[in-house]
Amino acid sequence: MKMESKGNFLEREAKIVDALKTVFDPEIPVNIYDLGLIYEILATNDDTVDITMTLTNPNCPVADEIPRDVKEAVLGVEGIKQVNVKLVFEPEWSKDMISEAAMLELGLL
Repeated sequence: MKMESKGNFLEREAKIVDALKTVFDPEIPVNIYDLGLIYEILATNDDTVDITMTLTNPNCPVADEIPRDVKEAVLGVEGIKQVNVKLVFEPEWSKDMISEAAMLELGLL
């Protein structure tokens, strides 16, 4: 496995985050990254990314659509060939996980 320089890793991680910001929860008009639904982004090798995420509600009617959208969005990042999305409900999502920018956007600040 080829080692990535720290700069390349950070650049790729930023591109992954940008891709995640194109995915929205259909019930809340904010992207899933700023909602705090992404718990971990782990590059396991040069072309594979593991993402651990949650949903705002375990009974979300689009529970299979959002992880699929996440996978498709991250596969659009140059050099990424495989994305594994793990859906978890611990820790449980809360409004405290929403970014400050998203709180402003939602009028909660």
